[in-house]
Amino acid sequence: MAGVSSVSLATVREGLESRLPGTTLALAEDLFGVLAILDSNAGLRRALTDPSRTGRDKAVLVDQLIAGRVSPEAASVVKDLVNERWANARDIGDALETLAATVVIAVAEQGHGAEGLDQLENELFSFIQVVASNHALQRALSEAQATPESRVALGLKLVPRAGAAGRLLIAQAVRAPRGLKPAALVQRFLELVAVRQQRWIANVSVTRPLTASQLARLESGLNAMYGRELKVNVKVDPTLIGGVRVSVGDEMVDSTVITRLSELRRTLAG
Repeated sequence: MAGVSSVSLATVREGLESRLPGTTLALAEDLFGVLAILDSNAGLRRALTDPSRTGRDKAVLVDQLIAGRVSPEAASVVKDLVNERWANARDIGDALETLAATVVIAVAEQGHGAEGLDQLENELFSFIQVVASNHALQRALSEAQATPESRVALGLKLVPRAGAAGRLLIAQAVRAPRGLKPAALVQRFLELVAVRQQRWIANVSVTRPLTASQLARLESGLNAMYGRELKVNVKVDPTLIGGVRVSVGDEMVDSTVITRLSELRRTLAG
């Protein structure tokens, strides 16, 4: 996905973030359910991505399609999607799949933070490894004559200790790989987990090595600034201008942003 569709997905994902605290897997299940409807109806996808139709018209169509079948929250997410511009009709399905998986990943993160993401990552990676090592399994998971339920049951047997979030993503990949092999779609989900994990890693560049006490104060300051326990990676860069540079996830916070780092610099100087 590129161009206008990529921008649209980024916009809707940013809006989704406000819904993630306290969300449940039910939202993801609803979104995957809407995805199944879109994937089964090319005409509907075209209607929902038609640039000549207004956002209001598309919202009415969404209501006609899923009202009473999914939660109001899920319907709202779908309306956010159809209100954006898409380069082609398939992109809206890919975007909805990404949003649903993002909800699942956020649920795994709730209450467990980075550990929850690590567990989910291990579960998805375990599935990929098992499938990659067995050609018979690869064929069975993609067998067109088998029912989706039987394929899902087989896929879940491969990860018997997986939690609810891991089971949902694996089940979705086996039930509806959307033109991919199930393991390839699980790999995509795994990449989304990795992106989410970056929110828990602070990459810090400083002009000189830090003492143990300075590092402890740095970690304390960053944890307070971002409101979570971060893993801090420190790199010494003598050419750095400004004393300290911090990136967390895709957010770059430079020392020139005085209002955000003044307290952190005072802590390091302590």
